[in-house]
Amino acid sequence: MKNILDNSLYIEDISYAAGVELPWEKLDNASVLITGACGLIGSFLIDVLMRRNEDADMNCRIYAMGRNESSARERFSRYWGHPQFTFVTHDIAKPMQTEEKFDYILHLASNTHPVAYATKPISTITTNVIGTDNLLRYAADHGTKRFLFASSNEIYGENRGDVEFFTEEYCGYINCNTLRAGYPESKRCGETLCQAYRKEKGVDIVIPRLTRSYGPTLLKSDTKAMSQFIRKAVSGEDIVLKSEGKQYYSYTYVADAVSGLLTVLLKGESGEAYNVADEKSDIMLRDLAQVIAKMCGREVVFEIPDNTEKMGYSTATKARLDGSKLKNLGWKMKYDIPEGIERTIRILRFKEF
Repeated sequence: MKNILDNSLYIEDISYAAGVELPWEKLDNASVLITGACGLIGSFLIDVLMRRNEDADMNCRIYAMGRNESSARERFSRYWGHPQFTFVTHDIAKPMQTEEKFDYILHLASNTHPVAYATKPISTITTNVIGTDNLLRYAADHGTKRFLFASSNEIYGENRGDVEFFTEEYCGYINCNTLRAGYPESKRCGETLCQAYRKEKGVDIVIPRLTRSYGPTLLKSDTKAMSQFIRKAVSGEDIVLKSEGKQYYSYTYVADAVSGLLTVLLKGESGEAYNVADEKSDIMLRDLAQVIAKMCGREVVFEIPDNTEKMGYSTATKARLDGSKLKNLGWKMKYDIPEGIERTIRILRFKEF
């Protein structure tokens, strides 16, 4: 498998995100802890910060945290041993073991796909609740400047039919007495924990609410519909749709998701949540399947999901996010659905072949 950092399109993506106009000086000589470092968002974010270090001599020290050192060594082989990069092996469901002071903590670790929700429901919840508490406690005790909790569009629950777009104040229906509720309810609890630590311990917190993100840094274990569609496209296979495809969702290409996250980190108001979304990337699932099928010259075929997949599926049929609040901070989405999908497929084909 080729290194993604040798791909010109991917380099364009990280250069774009590293060049967005932001108060980057806040990260000069700072130490930044990133949990979920090997994930779709975390790995791209680390590439962006390392590029910014190289281009702007930012001297930002990155501490990438995860549970699997071997996979981290493979993903971050270019940075291993670099003075501005350190991998920290740790399970955040356990108390922090280091006394290192981190200027910024970005909590991105979480199970984020249906099979994980169904097969690892306990760790899904504990990462978002106990893990968040451990990190917030550490931030409070060590004088962290700002804590970022990466939340999700899932916290809005099901659209009650009274709005077209979810603003940050919306709160829809979630049946908490289900296995699937573990993810959205624990994200809601994580947000509330952030507010509790802000009030009681004075921790400066911000919350980007990421929508369904995709891109060339997706993990092979990811079972979201978009990820499955993309993997089929890369392999030149028909796209498999496991529902009628009437779900109407917001999506965000990873470069835009990370530029949004960085905007929240560096410009967001303390205590506030921000939707990272733009309606030009809203699309129905069946239309998304058709777009991807057309790109790879294949067809859309229908298949009944197995019981494990069913347990992890969201029941929400419409989840379109209003990104106005983040746009007011100056954020703009660069890639719409066709552009983002095309880039993803081209970069992944490079990696695989």
